Amino acid sequence: MNKLVIGGLFILMVLAQWYVPGNMISQEEKVLTEGTMYKFKTEPIDPSDPFRGKYIVLNYEVNSFRSDTAICKYYDKLYVSIGVDSLGFAKATRIGLSEPEIGDFVIADCSGFYNGKQSFSLPFDTYYMNEDKALLAEEAVREVQRDSLPSVCFGVVYVLGDRAVLDDVQIDGVSIKDYVEKP
Repeated sequence: MNKLVIGGLFILMVLAQWYVPGNMISQEEKVLTEGTMYKFKTEPIDPSDPFRGKYIVLNYEVNSFRSDTAICKYYDKLYVSIGVDSLGFAKATRIGLSEPEIGDFVIADCSGFYNGKQSFSLPFDTYYMNEDKALLAEEAVREVQRDSLPSVCFGVVYVLGDRAVLDDVQIDGVSIKDYVEKP
């Protein structure tokens, strides 16, 4: 093969290797700058396995929707329309198997139907952070989730189109990164 063709293919390969991750980063940044911010309240996490590596596993209060019949089967994609409750936290306003025509939504995984509720798993259930602070963050989240404390823990999620990005985890409005630094 001609050296010029091989050189051109090599340059094309290098450009593609930079374009793909750059495009992924660009899309996430666009969601963070142009998307609508929602606060998703968390539920207590399983204390036996809340961390896997360098991230926090989050469970959200918004994990089901009242329905008379099952709408989907396990692991089907489910469109969850998002609104805000009276306290400013995210809530599910509608669910369905097709993309809603108006409003913000997230694409969730269907996880079952029981007792008049269609359950689903939100796609932003992990929050990556500094490994040195992970244990402190785990302990802080566990303390806040106890019923005796009036504190609230929530994920700050930006939604734009069919994309959602978890930007921060906060306890009483303070970033978990700063919260674990408190004396």
